[in-house]
Amino acid sequence: MSPDAHELDRRTLIKASLGAATVAVVGSELLLPAAAQAAPSGQFPWIIDCESWGARPPLPLSVSGTATNKIIVHHTAYPNSTDYSQDQAIWLARDIQRLHMDGNGWSDTGQHFTVSRGGYVLEGRRGSLERLEAGDRQMISAHCPGENGRAIGIENEGTYVTETPPEALLESLTKLCVAICRQYGLQAHDIFGHWDFRFTDCPGAAFYRQFPMLRRRVADALGTSPDQAPERRWPDIWRFVGGPVVRVAQYLLSAQGYPVATSGVFDAATVAAVQDWQARNGIAVDIDATVTAATWETLAPELDKHAAGVPVSALQYILLNKGWADVAVTGQYDHPTMKAVQDLQRLHGLTPNGKVTTSTWCAAVGGITRESLSA
Repeated sequence: MSPDAHELDRRTLIKASLGAATVAVVGSELLLPAAAQAAPSGQFPWIIDCESWGARPPLPLSVSGTATNKIIVHHTAYPNSTDYSQDQAIWLARDIQRLHMDGNGWSDTGQHFTVSRGGYVLEGRRGSLERLEAGDRQMISAHCPGENGRAIGIENEGTYVTETPPEALLESLTKLCVAICRQYGLQAHDIFGHWDFRFTDCPGAAFYRQFPMLRRRVADALGTSPDQAPERRWPDIWRFVGGPVVRVAQYLLSAQGYPVATSGVFDAATVAAVQDWQARNGIAVDIDATVTAATWETLAPELDKHAAGVPVSALQYILLNKGWADVAVTGQYDHPTMKAVQDLQRLHGLTPNGKVTTSTWCAAVGGITRESLSA
């Protein structure tokens, strides 16, 4: 499987646009010129569609042939505006499209949906609302390389490294996540942050701390109880993504003797190491080197206050990366590390004893524990 199975190269889209007058099929993906898209049915009248906010015509876009398996939440890194009006929301949608098309050279807005600080929800990439209404496949997007064909991307107006979003935004984000979950057969434990699959400050450390609360709100609205969730839902990193979570996996593989660089780049050596580890541990070997739940749970050792070495460095690295600024990567399970682990455990409904269990590892790398859904 190649990256093109999940996201078309920009050059491919540009070439496909030349003389495109009808719908074209590329591999398992459907190219949709703007004129071929049907008008929305009105199933979600609270979502402002592209026509209503005055979106520019995109280059031909494509529908993914891969099942949607998660939601990825972002912040826009725009200023935290105090203008909560619909006019501001429409300006935001237009400005993002301008930046993405003219600055990034993309075919259209990168994300599927946008939520303003005033709580307005807008369609981002054209066709996303139509696909949501159908509830079958998603538009291939540009919000997170490696996840663009299987993750719905939601941008939230503002910058949330040290501040948190307004309640109006959180309420609308919850409503949108509930709609996406219902339409695509997802659950609250399928909501992740951008930096779980990419090197970025997005969605911001302060906002990210609210994700357990966001997931609980979504689960409540869906009417699902924590015991319906898996014990742990790990981030399913694979060879098409990168970032801090990939780097943690590389640390842990290195601790097992594999000659991998802890770069956060899912390179050929990492692919080989993941697949070899899976084979050696009786785990189904994934063709794309997906770090499955069984892979994570055999790789991540339990740690206590006497621990030291590469696994401790891995833990410290991800804690530091996700906002625990007092932690340093020393390889020694010191007091700042203990305090950060306990804070992480409280946040996710785990016993705050400082012992790094499998569930604590899951929470640290961006996964979701059953306890966090009932905390």
